Amino acid sequence: MTKTNKHGASTRRRFLKTAAAGAAATVAAPAIVSAQGVTSMRWQSTWPAKDIFHEYALDFAKKVNDMTGGDLKIEVLPAGAVVPAFGLLDAVSKGTLDGGHGVLAYHYGKQNALALWGSGPGYAMDANMLLAWHKYGGGKELLEKLYASIGANVVSFPYGPMPTQPLGWYKKPMTKAEDFQGLKFRTVGISIDVFTGLGAAVNALPGGEIVSAMDRGLLDAAEFNNATSDRVLGFADVSKVCMLQSYHQNAEQLEILFNKGKFDALPDKMKAIIANAVEAASQDMAWKAIDRYSKDYEELQTKDKVKFYKTPDSILQKQLDVFDQVAEKKAGENPLFKEIVESQLAFAKRATQWEQDTVVNRRMAYNHYFGPNAKKKT
Repeated sequence: MTKTNKHGASTRRRFLKTAAAGAAATVAAPAIVSAQGVTSMRWQSTWPAKDIFHEYALDFAKKVNDMTGGDLKIEVLPAGAVVPAFGLLDAVSKGTLDGGHGVLAYHYGKQNALALWGSGPGYAMDANMLLAWHKYGGGKELLEKLYASIGANVVSFPYGPMPTQPLGWYKKPMTKAEDFQGLKFRTVGISIDVFTGLGAAVNALPGGEIVSAMDRGLLDAAEFNNATSDRVLGFADVSKVCMLQSYHQNAEQLEILFNKGKFDALPDKMKAIIANAVEAASQDMAWKAIDRYSKDYEELQTKDKVKFYKTPDSILQKQLDVFDQVAEKKAGENPLFKEIVESQLAFAKRATQWEQDTVVNRRMAYNHYFGPNAKKKT
């Protein structure tokens, strides 16, 4: 009986030790799995580190890093850290980079139809409406076909609707379309063809190279994007004349790129987080843009002594006429270009009719509260 008790006690002690060890292993296991399961990605943007666009890239990365609880860690480097800005698509496709942040117009040389995501008048749509076409009007599927047509091994998320971009920075105000004749001008995407059609000698340069080219006389004029980017990049140091409103990039958005192999290997839950983070970052970027661009627009005038002028309607109309000629030519050469144009036109006709009939023109309210004859409000 005593031996049995001793044996029983010994057995119980062994059992308790084993159970305790098992419990400890159970507690420790998730931490080990989590540590082993962290996925790190090295990205590059197409923007200089000081540009607000690079800030948008960092904002997106932080959202994903936070939402995954650190299971996915995206590091974003500025333009040129690994490859030149215009080399982003190749680098992500080949896996030199795991992902990147830029605009589709920068891939114009690979497949000109890619520039229809934002480089042009958008058929009267703004950037947010073009993103609606992308998500709900067939654009997503067309973009996948486009990338497949050039063998690009990427997953693309257009996001971040941009306000209408300025016509650009000049030595003197532009008063008529003929003023572009012989002008050494910087732009990208289909805008290259549009400004060439206006008579300009176009040079496509990344954002970080524009101001130095203007300073050295390699460019007479240039457009980039917005008051904040243009100010921080130094446009006001080389020009004091900026023309506002243009159809050359009336509906552009940013792009988030993943290497397809890297993206496909992610768990479904992480892919869902990324897709939702894209949309969250898209709206956050739009809100931040309103705040920051309006501040810098004010300071460009008050501190940097820049004069802003509205682009004459005659130039705007000429842009539309030239764009139509360019689009017709490219649609005749590229079946995918034609398919995308037809899809955008069908969506735009319906969406812009709704918008024009529904949305009140805010100019009256602006004049009421802030115009020259506005009564002082308490």
